[in-house]
Amino acid sequence: MASEPNVVALDMAEVARPVRAIQLWATLSDYWALTKPEVNFLILVTALAGFYLASKPGSRGLRVLLAGHMLLGTLMVAAGTGTLNQFLERSFDAQMRRTARRPLASGRLKASHVLCFGTLLALAGTVNLAMTVNVLTSLLAVITLLSYLFLYMPLKRQTPLCTLIGAFPGAVPPLIGWAAARGRLDPEAWVLYAMVFLWQFPHFMAIAWMYREDYLRAGYLVLPPSALRDRFVIWQSLVPALVLVPISLIPTITGELGLVYSVGAILCSSMFLYSSARFAFYRSSVMARRLLATSIIYLPLVFILMVLDKK
Repeated sequence: MASEPNVVALDMAEVARPVRAIQLWATLSDYWALTKPEVNFLILVTALAGFYLASKPGSRGLRVLLAGHMLLGTLMVAAGTGTLNQFLERSFDAQMRRTARRPLASGRLKASHVLCFGTLLALAGTVNLAMTVNVLTSLLAVITLLSYLFLYMPLKRQTPLCTLIGAFPGAVPPLIGWAAARGRLDPEAWVLYAMVFLWQFPHFMAIAWMYREDYLRAGYLVLPPSALRDRFVIWQSLVPALVLVPISLIPTITGELGLVYSVGAILCSSMFLYSSARFAFYRSSVMARRLLATSIIYLPLVFILMVLDKK
């Protein structure tokens, strides 16, 4: 009987190990969620495409190493921006069903820890770009971070034109990739920028419509009052998708990309335009979800086609 306390202690230790492991995994998962990995995937695809399209024949090893540094720095700045976004909007996230379960809004993480985590990520990414790639890529990343956090985010509570303002920093990733490869921004880079810029409007309109009650509850003015809302949604969804069709064909017209991309761009842009038009004229949650799904497929697919068909 004298040995029973020791047996109990051993049993409790055995139980405590998996519990601690589960808690550690849950915490790591929360920090991973802070970085918005689903958004970062699209950022990295467009940045890598910009890098590849701007690259000239040379040392393959050096290009791969440079691309790796560019992607790592871009990822860290993007992750830091996503984290700081949730830090600054934590009180508003807590009021929305869509975001109430986020790690910080739900109280699973401390605000001070999240602030430190996001700041360190952003600083490390900026320094990495400046030291291992070039100053221009670092400058573009800093401008993107600051304009997103301190211009776009406050405007979401002031005016529906926040979508327009937010589209400017949101389209920068391909410029970062291009600048990493060439150290400058050529006219071709701005075509990629324009494509991402235009893509954002239908994409965000679908999200804004799906969660319009949530946004309203938290005091976000991403959509105008009901009297103007329908016209606003039509213009923001349909016109950019329509303009995107000819813009996406410019690389083919200038001879940078070939027939495979041209056919693929026409098909993808037409599909995106069709989904945008259906949503614009019917304005239902079902159509908004379809448009959102189409937009998520469209962007990486078109940029992958660019990479595959580069001349």
